[in-house]
Amino acid sequence: KEDQAPLILIQDSDSKKFLKEQVEAGQIVAWLKDYFDGKLTPFRKSEPIPEANNEPVKVVVADNVHDVVFKSGKNVLIEFYAPWCGHCKKLAPILDEAAATLQSEKDVVIAKMDATANDVPSEFDVQGYPTLYFVTPSGKKVSYEGGRTADEIVDYIKKNKETAGQAAAADTEKAAEPAATEPLKDEL
Repeated sequence: KEDQAPLILIQDSDSKKFLKEQVEAGQIVAWLKDYFDGKLTPFRKSEPIPEANNEPVKVVVADNVHDVVFKSGKNVLIEFYAPWCGHCKKLAPILDEAAATLQSEKDVVIAKMDATANDVPSEFDVQGYPTLYFVTPSGKKVSYEGGRTADEIVDYIKKNKETAGQAAAADTEKAAEPAATEPLKDEL
């Protein structure tokens, strides 16, 4: 954007981005020192978090995707889409219908993120549009490759969702797993 230029952008090997907007020549050395000293906060492209999110399919942006998908304690089907994508436009009313059908299920959320206007979290591999993932409260993440009708989506969610008890059991199992130890040595 014009209001950001000139700018400097660093993308590290973990795909974290660090941005300095409206940079002047005298600021570059100090900014790079802060980068190498680990003092900079990574930049994340995000639309604003919606003030009202009352539609059956919830709008998610980069700044709230972790809260909605991973920290909500709910089963979430999330669609990563592009506004210009024909397949995404065709899928939108189907997801609306599925979300409306599941509205009484308080432990289920169907969400969508414009992947062209928001940085997609590294937990998701989005190579094309639409890309759908199903994430359970315990953090199990599955790329959704099922049918593209509302009934098929609803059936998939009902069959694969975790209940509160299952999620708690999964957390207990994770906590009960022994910590990694050194391999046993045979001294004989």
